[in-house]
Amino acid sequence: VKTWSPTRCRRTNASRRACLIARFNFIYAKERLDAEILLKKFVCDIEMVQRIIYVAALESFRAAKKAFWKTKIRVKETLAINHCGGPGSLEIAALDYIACHKDVYDVCCSVQEVICCMNVNPKLPCPENVDFGVISCFIRELCCLAFQMQTLSPPLDVAFGVDGELFSRSMYYRSCDSDFTAPFVAYHVWPALMENGTVLVKGEVVTRK
Repeated sequence: VKTWSPTRCRRTNASRRACLIARFNFIYAKERLDAEILLKKFVCDIEMVQRIIYVAALESFRAAKKAFWKTKIRVKETLAINHCGGPGSLEIAALDYIACHKDVYDVCCSVQEVICCMNVNPKLPCPENVDFGVISCFIRELCCLAFQMQTLSPPLDVAFGVDGELFSRSMYYRSCDSDFTAPFVAYHVWPALMENGTVLVKGEVVTRK
């Protein structure tokens, strides 16, 4: 029988954290660009394509976090029946259980929720023939990643950006087609990854005067 160890728990959390951050970087570097290629078949405006990708990322994290909250409640209720420790250890046990049993997450439900939210988003006035389901695989990967990031202590999240905000070097990189003298963000390409208010991975924005 394995005994609970704070040191082992911290090592596991740190290892899982490193893998999830690496996965986030890979999605940005590879799968984001693949999704752009798919969208360019239907949308000629590159700015709109990048806006779609950005909104998909934000909505995926929002949907996954909501699903995680509901899942954790169910898991804690189940584990509490035979749990002998305090509330703190029950919380850790629930996080570990969810991290190890990925099938407790109904990711298809989150993907549909994200697509529905994107369809009614006023910032994405796309032609009627555009189906956001074309990037459903990309959305699915983001939802799975975001869900697993909630099993960390502390959890990881993405920063929500606002068009017109002041450019921050500590939070964003400028896209190559930016005006590098402009102080304000025209639109966001990719969100920054955060942990307790600290930037772990910078996002990407376009700045223009």
